[in-house]
Amino acid sequence: MPTLLSHPAVPIALGLGLGRAVVPRPLLVAGVAASILPDLDVVAFRFGISYADQLGHRGMSHSLTFAVVVAVLGALALRRWRVPVGTSLWFLFVAGASHGLLDMLTTGGLGVALLWPWSAERFFAPVQVIRVSPLSPRAFLTSRGLAVLGSELLWVWLPAAVVGLAAWTARRKTASARS
Repeated sequence: MPTLLSHPAVPIALGLGLGRAVVPRPLLVAGVAASILPDLDVVAFRFGISYADQLGHRGMSHSLTFAVVVAVLGALALRRWRVPVGTSLWFLFVAGASHGLLDMLTTGGLGVALLWPWSAERFFAPVQVIRVSPLSPRAFLTSRGLAVLGSELLWVWLPAAVVGLAAWTARRKTASARS
């Protein structure tokens, strides 16, 4: 999996690129949370739930269905801050779904149950380029952890920065054309 440091790259890039008028701060914060939330499934290990179980790591919580549920609940909660429901839905869905999609690009694990509950099959992308992160904090503080961070900078943060910069540039050009 990419680390908890890199899953937020997608909502951060989109939020900064689209600007506060489209993605206000409460929605950006919720998007970051939605991008990290699926990895809370590692708590299942403490309850004897195996990695390969549907409730295990990269199972149900990494599915598109889970991303939809998080988006709906988040959009309802964000009404308090007067964030448009439609904007919240699409942004939180993209943020949540990006988690499983990024995990599909990693070099290890059992794959992602992207289509749960319709299928328990786990999927990888046709190309796996992101070094899989160790689950143990101790193992992360080694040369392997540094290699993972380097891989994430190249394959997660750099593309996210390009997308965010492209959105920001398009937004600026559109604003200039209107004035």
